[in-house]
Amino acid sequence: MKTLLVVDDERDMGIMLRRYFELNGYRVMLAENGIEGMEKAGRQPDLILLDVNMPDVDGIEVCRRIRDHVSCPILFLTARVEDRDKLEGFAAGGDDYIIKPFSFDELGARVAAHLRREERNGEATHRVLFDDQFMIDYTAREVRFGGVVIPLKPKEFEIIELLSTHPGQLFSKERIFEHIWDVSSEAELAVIMEHVSRIRAKFAKAGCKQYIQTVWGSGYRWVK
Repeated sequence: MKTLLVVDDERDMGIMLRRYFELNGYRVMLAENGIEGMEKAGRQPDLILLDVNMPDVDGIEVCRRIRDHVSCPILFLTARVEDRDKLEGFAAGGDDYIIKPFSFDELGARVAAHLRREERNGEATHRVLFDDQFMIDYTAREVRFGGVVIPLKPKEFEIIELLSTHPGQLFSKERIFEHIWDVSSEAELAVIMEHVSRIRAKFAKAGCKQYIQTVWGSGYRWVK
């Protein structure tokens, strides 16, 4: 049974979400504020539904604080519809945006789709050594250089995974975004550039080769 964490300061909404998902075979934990949400995220749920507009610590900040140690999908629930809000949420490590008001059945379908993707990602059982020191472990979802793990956020790893499993193949920013986030818009494509920049900074800090090559005006590819 999959466990969901619902973080929403609207108690009635939280209760309705819990009832809906429990009826559909999930175990559900509730948190009524960002602080409680961060505490319960440490219990390693399979997916987090996170309200953006909360007092004290809002959903974006919660996501930002937990993302380095929580790898499960995080879906934002929000009434915000501006592209800059989506950009901020995706940059913080969110996986999807659900705009209020929403259909519970649509939300249920989104949750199921993200959980299926996590299961597919977990099916890979191989490691690839790209040179004497640089290795990608697709099972553990880790990148190592000289035996040391390079710390990556989930979406950073997914970009590396996509490109490295298709070495030499050119991927546009639109294609990368649609593959990893399932949606696309001109404003949100800046998220790809930001993630690639962070990956390169982490590779540089580790002292390893820069495997992601920019093809100006076209996209990115993994150097063979």
